[in-house]
Amino acid sequence: MRQVAVCGPGECTPQEAEAARDVGRLLAERGAVVLCGGYGGVMAAAAAGAREAGGVVVGVLSGRDRAGASPDLTVALPTGLGEARNALIVRAADAVVVVGGSWGTLSELALAQRGGTPVITLGGWRILDAEGRPLTGPVAAAGPAEAVWLALAAAGRARPLSP
Repeated sequence: MRQVAVCGPGECTPQEAEAARDVGRLLAERGAVVLCGGYGGVMAAAAAGAREAGGVVVGVLSGRDRAGASPDLTVALPTGLGEARNALIVRAADAVVVVGGSWGTLSELALAQRGGTPVITLGGWRILDAEGRPLTGPVAAAGPAEAVWLALAAAGRARPLSP
């Protein structure tokens, strides 16, 4: 069973919420477990979409308890790790779909990229080198269906081992 993280801002636009909900639903319909940060915004929208489709949603919470967690989580895991839980989310994922952008989302994108986890972006961050050229790694999707297709295709490929 593939595990795909859906990452994005806790406060998002209606368009980002709709995209995240679609991504969660499409992942669940294809049998993937959805991993997320477990709170509001993109995380809650992805969880709602996955639950509506009968999927499993695991929320890796930053706090020590379940306070504020999305009601659509199948499993809520309080970690007490704060933002460090972002590393746990992306390391547990076979692929990461980033919807929109915030500083926390950027950390998840960077941690996934450094750890060899495939990253699919849907809006949000565009990472450039010093000359203004896009860095290799994250793959931009045109919409939720393409993001899910790319994530599941990438999740099926072997990843290099890293410490």
